[in-house]
Amino acid sequence: MSELSNQILIDNPRRSKISRYRPYWLVVVPLLAILFQVNIPLFFRHLSYLELPLLVTVYFSLMRREPVTCTLIGAAIGLVQDSMSNHYIGVFGIVKTLVGYFAASVSLRFDVQNITVRLVLSFFFFFFHQFFLWVLGRALLGQNITFDLLQTLLFGAFNALVAVPLFLILDRLRERT
Repeated sequence: MSELSNQILIDNPRRSKISRYRPYWLVVVPLLAILFQVNIPLFFRHLSYLELPLLVTVYFSLMRREPVTCTLIGAAIGLVQDSMSNHYIGVFGIVKTLVGYFAASVSLRFDVQNITVRLVLSFFFFFFHQFFLWVLGRALLGQNITFDLLQTLLFGAFNALVAVPLFLILDRLRERT
């Protein structure tokens, strides 16, 4: 293996460290992200493209490294976001459940402390999130919506750039062992 792959890949997934957080952070941070998502775009329209609940779901899933727990975290964040938005109940719940599971599964293989890995995974999971929202809208709800690839890529880059400093801030909430 090359030196770069040794920095990005985890040699032994069992040696990877699961991050622990105080229980109130697992409630307060997603709730603040959802309130941001619902209220701030009313005043600043351009921030409606920032998907903070998704970024929080990705962060906690990458750091916890437990697919079952992260599936439940993603479902809870998605359902609360559904209840506070004007979307159908369950759409964000389904998509964030998938994101939580897959992000936790990916974190077992990659060193998620690496900033480049965080940037790429944030971009990927934003694209994944938007694609599955489109699929659910078309397949389950019968909505005639389009998937604008260029717009999704641009907003994915924007969200990934916001994710890096956000993840560094959220790193400070981890319990010290």
